[in-house]
Amino acid sequence: MYIGVDLGTSSVKCALADKDGKILCSATEEYPLLIPKEGWSEQNPEDWFNAIKKVFVALSEKADLSKVKGISFSGQMHGMVCLDKNDKVIRPALLWNDQRTVKETDYLNKVIGEKALIEHTGNRAVTGFTAPKVLWLKENEPENFKRVDKIMLPKDYISYMLSGVFATDVSDASGTLYFDVKNRKWSAFMLDILGINESQLPKVYESYQAVGKIKPEIAKEFGFSPDMKVVIGGGDQAVGAIGTGTVENNTASISLGTSGVVFVACEKFFDEKKGSLHSFCHANGKYHTMGVTLSAAGSLKWWSETIKEKDIRVLMDEIKDLPTDDLLFLPYLSGERSPINDPYVKGTFMGLTLMQTRANMTKSVIEGISFSLKDCLDVINNAGITVKKARVIGGGTRSDVWLQTLANILGITVSTINTADGGALGAIILAMCGCLEYNSIEEACKKIIKEEKVFTPQEKEVKTYQAKFAKYKELQGFVRGFYNEK
Repeated sequence: MYIGVDLGTSSVKCALADKDGKILCSATEEYPLLIPKEGWSEQNPEDWFNAIKKVFVALSEKADLSKVKGISFSGQMHGMVCLDKNDKVIRPALLWNDQRTVKETDYLNKVIGEKALIEHTGNRAVTGFTAPKVLWLKENEPENFKRVDKIMLPKDYISYMLSGVFATDVSDASGTLYFDVKNRKWSAFMLDILGINESQLPKVYESYQAVGKIKPEIAKEFGFSPDMKVVIGGGDQAVGAIGTGTVENNTASISLGTSGVVFVACEKFFDEKKGSLHSFCHANGKYHTMGVTLSAAGSLKWWSETIKEKDIRVLMDEIKDLPTDDLLFLPYLSGERSPINDPYVKGTFMGLTLMQTRANMTKSVIEGISFSLKDCLDVINNAGITVKKARVIGGGTRSDVWLQTLANILGITVSTINTADGGALGAIILAMCGCLEYNSIEEACKKIIKEEKVFTPQEKEVKTYQAKFAKYKELQGFVRGFYNEK
């Protein structure tokens, strides 16, 4: 058997599967999100590890964990975990959606220069990346910065606690902005700018490589075999793409999680030159490009909490047969990443009238999130990659209404797959390949992953949404100008 660990922002999920990829059981444990100031987002890494130990206990009550051959990880990206020389956490981890690093991001993009950043890392700076966080720590908490012995990403902390091996992988490292993506190694140019050295960073592996075995004391505590391999895994988007079978050139997946992601697998490094998208290493040993909207399902969650309707199914049922209207929603509740890279832009409703109800507003939220994903997909298509269909994962897949709307707005076929556990399943596949259960990730994906529901674009709706998207882009330009002037 194999375990896939999906380390998310709100919880960790562990799924246990047999050698054919069939999920036998799973368990989830939540942990707190810390927001000490507006725009800040932190978590205590020790909370992650304590939650995982609780999940291991839950799994041990359902299955014989001594039969587990390997474990691997899908981790929330970009978070900065700092340990001292005694391996103690120095401060809470700054997360992917932390927005405190606007000053540092501006310095990197404007003083160091976007051209230099793209040349040495493949990407321009955004507030979510790890490099601006390192600069923030250096400037604002110099005593903590001096104590730093190890800098790692969230899932790498868990791997380190389980194996004792200081390691990372190429897909997760790609999101730090101090990794040379094209050449799959740390960037000496960026390390010099940040004032850190390679000895403070983990050794880099491919996502499917085993880095070691489970610690004896961990094996004994939870009933694992002492020979269980720890496979390093990858960043959540790359591993989620493995879990959808998005491994062949120009195939795509879309994640409708807290953030939204358009992900396209590439044989070669994707050199877009403008930095509108992210060019990262894929977890299959190749490359990928992706666009990220920061508030996808997060926007819907905000809306449901605001109107005090916790059951999303009720909201989706209200809009099932509702025609689209002129109401627009920009989902920029935490600023925006791709393709506009603007931390100052704000979320907006535009076009409200006395005739509209909460159903109209719910529909505009779903449309706005989907428009933000189209914004990313258009850049990918304009760069010469033709995407005709995509597999979708994340909480949004529970709504057929949303999936049909997404197909109509993107103008492509979208489909769901035979599991909702894209991240955990992708980690399981990496664990299998790290233990040589399969000869390649592609072989494992073809055997394990199957499409289920398929949603094709409806011609009339596609034309309606093309016109509405043009209005969305006009509103985007106006709102960006308004708030950037402020």
